[in-house]
Amino acid sequence: MAMRVSDRSKIIYLIILLLFIVAVFISWLDYMGIVNIFQSARERFGKEPELSLTAPGDEPSLVEREEFEKAKEKLRERMEELDKREAKIAETEKALEAEREKLIEMRKGLEIERKKFEQEQKKYSGYMRNVKVLAKQVESIEPQKAVELMIRWEDTLIIDVLRQIDANAEEAGKTSISSYLISLMPRNKAARIMYLMTQL
Repeated sequence: MAMRVSDRSKIIYLIILLLFIVAVFISWLDYMGIVNIFQSARERFGKEPELSLTAPGDEPSLVEREEFEKAKEKLRERMEELDKREAKIAETEKALEAEREKLIEMRKGLEIERKKFEQEQKKYSGYMRNVKVLAKQVESIEPQKAVELMIRWEDTLIIDVLRQIDANAEEAGKTSISSYLISLMPRNKAARIMYLMTQL
């Protein structure tokens, strides 16, 4: 006995067949490039496309990666250059600091020398005042007593006093008594004073 198919089942089979035919026809149209139904469906309902940098086999991503690597290399070189400059600046600052310390030490030394010079100048000024006073005293007393006083002094003081006597006589337009005073000294002392006067 043949199996009977109901009208309802026939309609369902026909609908399935029709859908199959439509699907095959749309696939053929998409394959031929007339329509892009599947591509549009993927773009609309599928997941987001991968980024160009991570898309496998994508040619622009390779170019972008290469450019990124070049930029990274340039940045690394720039950082190395900046590190070198920073090191040079640090060395320069170190050298300048050392020079500054040297200058400070030199300034301190110069200040000490200046103070010493001022002290010596004061001593010399006081010494020269004493020489002038002694020269006046020697000129004001008897030559023999003056010589007895002078031979107790150091040779340099005797010479300075005699020269001051010469300067006073020249200023006053008189004859100096320094030669006469030397002649009154003991022979050895007189010879030594005359020799030193030619040397100092």
